[in-house]
Amino acid sequence: MTNIVITGCSTGIGLATAKYLKDRFVTVYPTARKAEDVEKLRSLGFANAMQLDVRDPDQIAAVIATVLERDGKIDAWFNNAGYGQMGAIEDVETRWVREQFETNVFGLHECTRQILPVMRAQGHGKIIQHSSVLGIVAMPFRGIYNASKYAVEGLTDTLRQELEGSGIHVVTLNTGPISSHFRKTAVKSLENIDIDGSVFAEKYHATLEGRAKRVPFAEGPESVARVVYEILAAERPKPRYYITKATYLLGFAKRLLSTRGLDWVARKI
Repeated sequence: MTNIVITGCSTGIGLATAKYLKDRFVTVYPTARKAEDVEKLRSLGFANAMQLDVRDPDQIAAVIATVLERDGKIDAWFNNAGYGQMGAIEDVETRWVREQFETNVFGLHECTRQILPVMRAQGHGKIIQHSSVLGIVAMPFRGIYNASKYAVEGLTDTLRQELEGSGIHVVTLNTGPISSHFRKTAVKSLENIDIDGSVFAEKYHATLEGRAKRVPFAEGPESVARVVYEILAAERPKPRYYITKATYLLGFAKRLLSTRGLDWVARKI
């Protein structure tokens, strides 16, 4: 039976994917950063749930060791954990940039480094890297998150080339707007900004009060879950999957439009 480790399963995409795969008889090892979220996962029937803060190399190693002890292999690893720091680039202090990268980039990288020797030894594996439509197209007031996902794109594109012929498939997910707790967490990140001292104070207050424009074409987290299941079932998965209409439209716009034209579109969303 195929097994998979998923990071960031406390809510949203991670939790929905774990449920979807479990219902289709995949052996799922869902992980979450907080102990109380691990207990919640276990109460939902995930006996294999484990605590994992992707910023902690020792916890990553412990999860890998536990799965190998139980199953003797790890077929797939889904680097899903991440969050979004909102705010204009000039308003976000560098310490919050470092914190964003600790989870979205460095944590993902450490998980990938630690799982690769296992997959090389067994001669197969699938590493699924959760990027974003914002790893393709930049948008105002999301610059720090954009930067983290652009970094994931660079790491993953290079890794895919380096692993050619190894039997290990590296897959990028470019997910667009999803109805989940992600936006709520991102809005909360505005607490890290001196809102009233910013030239963009009016925009920030509009976001906090729910008056800001929403990105169209939002879908449920099951849209991601279905793609992950497709990847697990494929003998040779595609290197990249677009998820949601917004990703397809913006990906097409990036190929078609000039830089100024794409900037105009991004500012209108």
